[in-house]
Amino acid sequence: MMDWTDRHCRYFHRLLTRHTRLYTEMVTTGALIHGDVKRHLEFNAEEHPLALQLGGSEPADLAHCAKLAQDWCYDEVNLNCGCPSERVQRGAFGACLMAEPALVADGVKAMRDAVSIPVTVKHRIGIDKIESYDFVRDFVGQIADAGCEVFIVHARNAWLKGLSPKENREVPPLRHELVYRLKHDFPALTIVINGGVTTDDQITEHLRHVDGVMLGREAYHRPWWLARWDELHYGDAANNLTRPDIEAAMVGYMDRLVAQGEPWSRASRHLLGLWNGTPGARHWRQVWSDHRRKLDAPADVSRAARREALPQNVAA
Repeated sequence: MMDWTDRHCRYFHRLLTRHTRLYTEMVTTGALIHGDVKRHLEFNAEEHPLALQLGGSEPADLAHCAKLAQDWCYDEVNLNCGCPSERVQRGAFGACLMAEPALVADGVKAMRDAVSIPVTVKHRIGIDKIESYDFVRDFVGQIADAGCEVFIVHARNAWLKGLSPKENREVPPLRHELVYRLKHDFPALTIVINGGVTTDDQITEHLRHVDGVMLGREAYHRPWWLARWDELHYGDAANNLTRPDIEAAMVGYMDRLVAQGEPWSRASRHLLGLWNGTPGARHWRQVWSDHRRKLDAPADVSRAARREALPQNVAA
């Protein structure tokens, strides 16, 4: 979710669900050690519970960045061992780390020694043509021995050569049953499943076998889906959220960005899926995306978008 789940996106998603844990886009240890820490780690207080996802492989660097995450009041630090992009591989992190479980274990131990917040790992079920369950079982076992108790498992292999990141989300077959086996074999661990989840019924079915479900692009493109999760999956009473309420809250947020000298478009781009599936949604997106309106006040753009595209849905 690089360049997607920034703090503006997460603020928007938190308006829709109070309880779902949110994750940052992956931030490399190098970016934190040598770059602008505030730019990478700043977030809105409303975003909790919130996890920082790290990309890296050097234990000392990971420990340093985990300490930064704790100092900045993140609720979790997550090590990415699942990203298959060749650019990430050149940095010696992401899915290629599954071939080096001892190094991952050293990194996890270093982070756990440095912080008191949970240290978790996100990974695939295998790499390249390695399709044996034993491979992922042994990987999880070795990392668990280093103290990791939470594993977020994308139920596809990562093909490190020959496929783009997009193809790696679509071409390797989904094998959810391997993630279920991990939970069976490691009942004391928290196992979270990821990959190919598009409906609430699928979430409910997965939760019969594992402890949690992670969603990415499907949730991003259909954000209104999130508005039911607190009731369906956390036992809250039905909420009275409406799309206009959420849009109005985001307009207020964008006004604050403008007052701080930031373009409101940095937040509005994440809003574009709000009305997906309703009549007029495409025109509504076009109004919000019109570069000629970039100097207009967010409230004026919102009124124009609703008036021109959604007159029948203003209270939906």
